[in-house]
Amino acid sequence: MPKDRLRVVAATPIPDELVARVVAAEPRVDFVVDQSLLPPMRHPGDHAGAPDFRRTPEQQERFERLVDSAQVLYGIPGERPDLLRRVVEANPALEWVQLMPAGGGAQVRAAALSAEQLERIRFTTTAGVHAGPLSEFCLLGVLAGFKSLSRLLRHQRRHDWAEGRWVMRRLDGSRVLLVGLGGIGRLTAAKLAALGAHVAGTSRRDVTVDGVEEVFHPDALPERVGDFDAIVVSLPGTAETEGLISAEVLANAKPGVVVVNVGRGTVIDQDALLEQLRAGRVGFAALDVTTPEPLPTDHPLWDEPNVLLSPHTAALSDLEDELIAQLFAENCTRFLDARELINPVNTREFY
Repeated sequence: MPKDRLRVVAATPIPDELVARVVAAEPRVDFVVDQSLLPPMRHPGDHAGAPDFRRTPEQQERFERLVDSAQVLYGIPGERPDLLRRVVEANPALEWVQLMPAGGGAQVRAAALSAEQLERIRFTTTAGVHAGPLSEFCLLGVLAGFKSLSRLLRHQRRHDWAEGRWVMRRLDGSRVLLVGLGGIGRLTAAKLAALGAHVAGTSRRDVTVDGVEEVFHPDALPERVGDFDAIVVSLPGTAETEGLISAEVLANAKPGVVVVNVGRGTVIDQDALLEQLRAGRVGFAALDVTTPEPLPTDHPLWDEPNVLLSPHTAALSDLEDELIAQLFAENCTRFLDARELINPVNTREFY
């Protein structure tokens, strides 16, 4: 049923200006923030804050009392699932947690909460906030592969003009497969289609997406993957998606295929990807995500010539915190009015 007031406590850094915007958008929110207890942000979207930040024992006690008094938690302490579990166990009045990542379901899964706790508390993510910059990275990855970025950089570093000209692939008229048709996939589809690409996608549901000419079930990937010049992955990391881009799928891909991943590293069989890069079956890979993260310094992907690695940073933009605050304000209104929340976490599949 509708509520009169909502006590929100910030467990993650948020500028005072954005707190004021949330309250202005939804005056029924009491947004409690003690900036002295939160780590400073090093850049937009730095929800864990500076790693060298430490609270004194007295500050830690005050911080825990504060988050344990919340009806709604804005973020989780330190972006750590174990600290989310501590708050849930200590605060029986907690009703809703706004997670900062688009894939925040993984944090809920890692917190290993009980069935009763998962039933009692609602969790929402920031899905959609990052679709713009991530779709741009997808476009970058496809174009970098089609336009021989790695080869160009090698020649430039050697000051080598001798090899002369070579044919580059066109995006216009190419066939691109989007493995995942959520917010990122849909926006990527629109941008690729606008540039003349023929776009297909995979989905377990019967969906229609602007700019997507064909949708088929992921089970058909091994048979269909060879039809495409590029594969763009934007799926979350779940038990259902783990290893979906398997050794079989990669072995059946079109020679020279470009692979882009902005979802989770676990969706692609990384050993098989490396094998096919070296065999030339995969011509180029642009990876914003890997498994594990951070990628170990001695991992062979670092030195693979036809790989572009991004340290899981493609989603960040100077607008991230503002967009998350806007989304949160809208969800506060929905929560107070007993309406459905945006981006609820599925607590069975955790996405």
